[in-house]
Amino acid sequence: MLPWSADRFDTTDRAAVEPVAALVAVLAVGAGLGLYAVALDGATPTPEPDARAADATLERVERDVSVGGIVRPDRLYHLEGTPQATVEVATERRTWRVDLGDGSPTAGRSDPRSDRVAERPVTVAVGPGEAVRGVLRVVIDR
Repeated sequence: MLPWSADRFDTTDRAAVEPVAALVAVLAVGAGLGLYAVALDGATPTPEPDARAADATLERVERDVSVGGIVRPDRLYHLEGTPQATVEVATERRTWRVDLGDGSPTAGRSDPRSDRVAERPVTVAVGPGEAVRGVLRVVIDR
């Protein structure tokens, strides 16, 4: 028999340290993953409050001015309970704009990439039985 064979060690001598080393390794890996998760959470960009407000206002305005999925521009003038914002419905031929804030309309001058602006394409009723593509835009006033 060879001198390095397993017969020369009995079973209690061979595994005396392995469970402790395995436990330490599991704790080290767990701590590393926990730190990594905390670092990722801190590095994740969060949207500005204005972006969430603009999107939420756009959702609410679209529900209020749409009938059967078609935006009715005349319903813009009956919006209530909307924060200070400018709401605009624009088609190729015409634009309807309502200022729900302090009297300073900003929809025409605001950068569409701003966090204060939310917009989406909609179908707009422009006459009896006539609907065209347009854009519903909400600009939150500061």
